[in-house]
Amino acid sequence: MDRVYLALAAIGALLPLSAFVPWLVAHGADPAAFVAELFATRIGAFFGWDVIVSAVVLILFVLVEGRGVRHGWLAIPATLLVGVSCGLPLFLALRARSVQGAAP
Repeated sequence: MDRVYLALAAIGALLPLSAFVPWLVAHGADPAAFVAELFATRIGAFFGWDVIVSAVVLILFVLVEGRGVRHGWLAIPATLLVGVSCGLPLFLALRARSVQGAAP
């Protein structure tokens, strides 16, 4: 399962970044413009808040449940730099590898 999770982490990085990088090239690193565009519509706000809450929950999950997961902390920068779509499957892959390594 860890390979499936790693593939999903790669997809979860590539798809969001394929939309964000062109925006970043066009607008530069402008957090105010990013937030303004994200919350410009109600549906954008819906997705924005959903991802923000999910990211906070995932970070807490990694901090609490990630003890003993080798390199589990990598899910936190993956979540903050890319998103939950990358951080969650990355953590699940690392956790699956830890469980496999701990099994007799």
